[in-house]
Amino acid sequence: MNEKILIEIIEIQNTQQPDYILHIDRTNFNLQNVKLTRSPTPVNQPTTRGGVYFSDKYAFKIKAQVNDFSIIPLLSQSMLGPNPEFQELKVTTKIRLENSLKEITFVVNLTNSMQSSSHVELNMTIVRVNIENLP
Repeated sequence: MNEKILIEIIEIQNTQQPDYILHIDRTNFNLQNVKLTRSPTPVNQPTTRGGVYFSDKYAFKIKAQVNDFSIIPLLSQSMLGPNPEFQELKVTTKIRLENSLKEITFVVNLTNSMQSSSHVELNMTIVRVNIENLP
């Protein structure tokens, strides 16, 4: 995973808020209040959880909100718990990096969701990042 690019995106979010879209089960959901962070992992040695191998002491995470409650039935299919493994989801955005517009695809695991009366909050761990140049 390209940590340099992820740190640059974290810095960019302090001055601008790009649009993010979550792609789950052939459906797209607009994400609000998106926050990318780098945080310590709760492991002291390499381990596997839900088919995902953790060896780094830090993980990059995405916290976001969805206002569309039709996502709720799709979430239980994606998280570890009801399933033996995480389902890989995609979050896409377009950001200007290195003086050119790029489409960034975050491949993520949904680690937690919380529902309130106005939105669903999602916590995701970034597994890998794909970057494409746009014209």
